[in-house]
Amino acid sequence: MQTFDGIISDRGSKYAVSGGACTSADEAKVFLKTLRKTKKFAKATHNTWGLLAGDTPIKNDDGESGAGMVILRMLEREELRNHIIVVTRWYGGKHLGGDRFRHVQDAVRYYLDRL
Repeated sequence: MQTFDGIISDRGSKYAVSGGACTSADEAKVFLKTLRKTKKFAKATHNTWGLLAGDTPIKNDDGESGAGMVILRMLEREELRNHIIVVTRWYGGKHLGGDRFRHVQDAVRYYLDRL
């Protein structure tokens, strides 16, 4: 598991991105459980993720509607399979509107650039 914390901050919201090898929905659950063992990530507002396991796209918005699809599209473009990417957000008290999707993209790009 690789995690980059504090990579984006906007209007009080803070973002991190994590990822690692993952081949199924069950492994994704284990990955998220491991991530949430860190108290900070357990208290996050959203842990949104995407995974291309074989030919099956799997995602979870975790309350951040549409964010999982943003992650999946980026994984598809990179042809990155069997690798989960989780974008974590701690809500800062102000709505970000459409900027939240840009932040998800930026977080995933940050991760992909460091693979």
